Amino acid sequence: MKVLISVVSIEEAKIALRANPDIIDIKNPEEGSLGAQFPWILKEIVNELKGSAILSSATLGDLAYKPGTASLAAYGAASCGADYIKAGLFGIKNYGEALHLMTSIVNSVKMVNMNAIVVAAGYADYNRFGGGSPEILTKAAKNSGADVVMVDTAIKDGKTLFDAMNCDEIRSFINLAHDNGLQVALAGSIKSIHLELLSRLNPDIIGIRGAVCENEDRTTKLSEIKIKEFMTHTIVKV
Repeated sequence: MKVLISVVSIEEAKIALRANPDIIDIKNPEEGSLGAQFPWILKEIVNELKGSAILSSATLGDLAYKPGTASLAAYGAASCGADYIKAGLFGIKNYGEALHLMTSIVNSVKMVNMNAIVVAAGYADYNRFGGGSPEILTKAAKNSGADVVMVDTAIKDGKTLFDAMNCDEIRSFINLAHDNGLQVALAGSIKSIHLELLSRLNPDIIGIRGAVCENEDRTTKLSEIKIKEFMTHTIVKV
């Protein structure tokens, strides 16, 4: 189970780098759950990670159903050298829209780097805002040629992944994705107390930010102490 830590700046990336996570994710929480960061910040962090074993991830945003706009964002993020390109399918209403959006993103990324890993990200709390279900997300990810399917929480009000989906629902999502040849990433206010349960569910990747920020607030700065504590718990539990 790989650990992804989200950062917003080169300073935070350097802090996270010292904890040796598997993936450093570059995002902008001010623009939403999967808010996109500016390309000059993304490029600077990607360059900082060169020479290490840590992979980089770039979020494209909580996307509306605008395949052309999403395609250009994906092309730009891939051009900055990110290893993972993560698209939040926020504004899709059905499978057809999800497939069109993800196919456009995959094609754009592969124009730049055939080895880049494309993530179709949806939302565990989709019922709260009328989003697409994990089943729609998984089918679209598979048929578009994406590599990873992910759920996060869109509404950041203290509720966690496990408030939005119960363990049986999460396990079914993981099994469905694996059966379709996809890797699975889970996020959504994940904390150390969830690690034992996550180790039993066994996703491929878990994503964190709030749990390792000051005051456990995702909009504040990363805490090196909290990162080290979380990574220690990860080693023990996983």
